[in-house]
Amino acid sequence: MRGDFPANPIEKSGYILDFQDEFDAPTLNLDNWLPYYLPQWSSRAQTAPRYMIEDSKLVLQIEANQQPWCPEFDGDVKVSSLQTGVFSGAEGTQVGQHRFNEALLVREAQSTQRTYTPQYGYFEVRAKASALRGSLSTLWMIGFEDEPEKSGGIDMFELFGEHITPQSTQVSYGIYPWSDPHLSEEAFQDDISIDARQFHIYALEWSPTHVDFYIDNIKRRTIHQSPAYPMQFMLGTYELPIEGEMPREYPKRFEIDYVRGYQPIGGY
Repeated sequence: MRGDFPANPIEKSGYILDFQDEFDAPTLNLDNWLPYYLPQWSSRAQTAPRYMIEDSKLVLQIEANQQPWCPEFDGDVKVSSLQTGVFSGAEGTQVGQHRFNEALLVREAQSTQRTYTPQYGYFEVRAKASALRGSLSTLWMIGFEDEPEKSGGIDMFELFGEHITPQSTQVSYGIYPWSDPHLSEEAFQDDISIDARQFHIYALEWSPTHVDFYIDNIKRRTIHQSPAYPMQFMLGTYELPIEGEMPREYPKRFEIDYVRGYQPIGGY
């Protein structure tokens, strides 16, 4: 679909709204979002995002003078991201969310905070992404519990700039086990007839037995697995390393119109 896909009504039949950010205020709502990215493995200062609120949209950016967030363990990756929970053990321990490298130790201890860490529900984002090479725009979810086996992830969507064209976009999504022995990796890359440089709606419904994935209100796939613990949101844009000496373009922008979370009336 070319052009913007219209926003959904806030009310969703059969569901109760329990998280909402329309980005209508002039500043970021810190009751909803923690403005850094996995700071326990780096620092809050090093992982602070570049962002603005513009025309009732959140704009996350990668800028030319931005430094990699964790160069020792994630190379040249740059990120501007928000999250809805954080915790860690003491400095020097291995305790913290998304321990993506076995050599990671806590560098900056974090007090436990949780702004939104649901277990199951329907979640929806209206957003548009940059088509610049090396960019990645995404919303994903990771386990909030401090037990390593409760570390699985659900990717609602990943939009890589080099896979966005006016005619179609490759949308990646799926479930990743990390250290959860009850999950297996099940990830997909589907070519969808949308231009992700325009606003589209990405959503998932996470139930105790499966996860349904939606784009523009159409169910695209069901994955018959389900993490069985609370999860936090990670909303962000990245600059990934580019092979060769191709010039890079800035800023890389990820614009979010809204993020909403719902629970079914009567539960699952």
